[in-house]
Amino acid sequence: MDGYVLAIDQGTTSTRAILFDRAQRALATSQRAFTQHYPASGWVEHDAEEIWRSVVETVRDALDKAGVAASAVAGIGITNQRETALVWERETGRPIHNAIVWQDRRTQPACERLRGEGLEPLVAARTGLLLDPYFSATKIAWLLDHVAGARRAAERGRLVAGTLDSFLIWRLTGGRVHATDATNASRTLCYDIGANRWDEELCAAFGVPAGMLAQVRDSAADFGTTDPALFGAAIPILGVAGDQQAATIGQACFAPGMLKATYGTGCFAVLNTGEERVRSQNRLLTTIAYRLDGRTTYALEGSIFVAGAAVQWLRDGLGIIAEAAETGPLAARADPHQAVHLVPAFVGLGAPHWDAEARGALFGLTRATGPAELARAALESVAFQTYDLIEAMHGDWQGGAADTVLRVDGGMVASDWTMQRLADILGAPVDRPTVLETTALGAAWLAGSRAGVWPGQQAFAEAWALDRQFAPAMDAAERAARLAGWRDAVRRTLSAT
Repeated sequence: MDGYVLAIDQGTTSTRAILFDRAQRALATSQRAFTQHYPASGWVEHDAEEIWRSVVETVRDALDKAGVAASAVAGIGITNQRETALVWERETGRPIHNAIVWQDRRTQPACERLRGEGLEPLVAARTGLLLDPYFSATKIAWLLDHVAGARRAAERGRLVAGTLDSFLIWRLTGGRVHATDATNASRTLCYDIGANRWDEELCAAFGVPAGMLAQVRDSAADFGTTDPALFGAAIPILGVAGDQQAATIGQACFAPGMLKATYGTGCFAVLNTGEERVRSQNRLLTTIAYRLDGRTTYALEGSIFVAGAAVQWLRDGLGIIAEAAETGPLAARADPHQAVHLVPAFVGLGAPHWDAEARGALFGLTRATGPAELARAALESVAFQTYDLIEAMHGDWQGGAADTVLRVDGGMVASDWTMQRLADILGAPVDRPTVLETTALGAAWLAGSRAGVWPGQQAFAEAWALDRQFAPAMDAAERAARLAGWRDAVRRTLSAT
């Protein structure tokens, strides 16, 4: 084998395949967008068959672009949108319904009912999560209860369920392997992250038959080989991690206290806490960062539902920009004396508020407010939400997080204005790496290191390179005033007020 490694990055709006060489350089990239389905208010679905086609097409295209045969690929690493869930037929592999996306809010009534029954303390203690529609279990239960005959078929062992990584593994291996990794399992509400096993009691509480769920493996492990008919040769699948954990790995955040934030559709900040499973007092999530060689590394995570999606709203909803890249320069022209705040609760607010009923709002509008002020408010909302997450992390973990530099990645970090404003609001340095494809890189490292063609943790971490550090430059009084305005806007937006 020539030591090539292929990463499949199955995201919320598109699928990418990136082929890396032995020196960890990206040789070829292929990307396919797929359809977003909104069948009702607050509902978001994906056609899993369309996603499957996008995976096959991008892998073939990346190999063709690089002129590399599948037989020369040492391993595949898969990273995926984590909480998106689906159910498919054991015999045919055919989904019984569209996948329900992590952003979907249809199971809020079920979460409220279970919370009223007193289930949330048990959920938090065993899974590190909260009762929220964001996670997978209530989605799977909804599918079983709303697709005709599904519940009965599941009880008879005819259906299986999982997150998109397990569906892709099933399809790639021709139905021979039903597996997931610990990071994806930890986002389902059914996985005991301390005992590292599916929790029968929680499965029963959510109405998810445990027999439907995938076998849980380390993040770097043997997940089978691809059907040779797909790409011309069987390729080992050697790494799997949910997208935010893969980005944590790609940012080489292997030491306790290291912190990264990924800015895509949403924003997800992850703080490595090592072997310590920190139970948040500030409504953050305790999750598995990765599991390697049977050893679990934990993390605190804060989830922001709307980050880049706010820029998409400026473009597609308001029409004030034609391309996302215009937002930073437009924001830079905003009137500094206008205190306009956007609370982008388009699908509720995530951590640390977890208010599914909150909806987006604009505050501070005047007759002089225009596109520049709206652009600034949208970008600043991401910085303010990140501040809230990191402040909560500081309150939960006393291992030095307050002094941690934030490593950033994702589409939004290409904007110098946004990253400078992030550093200003945080009052802390923000490091942008030279390699921005950290999610795919993390998945590739899992596979490449498992195959023995890429280096181990220490050498991989040493190869991390800084593109630019953004140092805070905002006056302390201005920063305090902006944060006060943000807090007031959030208070007015929360559904309980």
